[in-house]
Amino acid sequence: MSEIPVVDFSVYSLERDPECVTSAELESLSAQLHEAFTRIGFVFLKNTGITHDEISHVWAVSREFFSLSEEQKSVYSRGRYEDNSNHGWVSLQAERLNPSRPGDLKESFNTVVLSPHILWPKGGALSDFQQVKTSFFYRCSALGLRVLRLLAISLHLDPETFVKEHSKMGEKGNCTTLRSLFYPPIDPDKAKPGQLRCGEHSDYGSITLLFQSYPGIQVRSVSGEFVSAPYVPGAVLVNIADLMQRWTSDTFVSVVHRVLLSPPGDSSERQSVAFFMQPDDSAVIRCCDGSDKYPPIRSDLYLQQRFEDSYGRK
Repeated sequence: MSEIPVVDFSVYSLERDPECVTSAELESLSAQLHEAFTRIGFVFLKNTGITHDEISHVWAVSREFFSLSEEQKSVYSRGRYEDNSNHGWVSLQAERLNPSRPGDLKESFNTVVLSPHILWPKGGALSDFQQVKTSFFYRCSALGLRVLRLLAISLHLDPETFVKEHSKMGEKGNCTTLRSLFYPPIDPDKAKPGQLRCGEHSDYGSITLLFQSYPGIQVRSVSGEFVSAPYVPGAVLVNIADLMQRWTSDTFVSVVHRVLLSPPGDSSERQSVAFFMQPDDSAVIRCCDGSDKYPPIRSDLYLQQRFEDSYGRK
């Protein structure tokens, strides 16, 4: 597998007024993303405007939540929120991203709905949980929308082609998810046969932004081998997800990836933060080249199919 490219995003950074970005700069940057997403499906973006301090705040408040007792965390369980069934805490082994393996050895907290009226963890070290998660959700949204514009430009489409189908992020009617992930220390000898921290899977929506503090994710190459992605300090790892692959008639590739158990003797925990961009629930994803390579499908129906694979059918 070729190395995942590292692309300098500074000309379209969140710190730069988009009105000041020239067409030539956008074309150049979009061409680099096109090259990465057609060959590998992943790219590292550096100089995005999202700082290490911002990410560290999310990790810190998330770690405080994951340190609570099971009883305390269960109050916020996924499935208890009327506004969105994917919002909330997912316990250890509750999810199987590869349905043929035992439950994944990870916990997560999904932030999907930003309403102040829903139940948020609060008090003590969690007093700013809502504010930190909400702020970072908006920052990721802004960066993700810029990436979507570049993808459209690279395909010679209207720049708003993909953006306009993500108008409700953070509200009812959209399942875009900011996901804090916690992988506790695991003794490999005590894991079930075939169990991983995160089973082999492709992501579901349009694109994913992943913030990690050290290596851990493995990406499947064209030849079928899994290769460890490096850690690039200060960079965000971006990948194509399933609906974008359908949308672009396989021009952009949604690649299978996973997180293995720690090697013997490594008792470290792992944290990461992923931002899964999903088109609005009512968006009908059709091949943007006018072909019928994939039949049209509603965003929410595709997502529901994948959730049933991961969590089981009720």
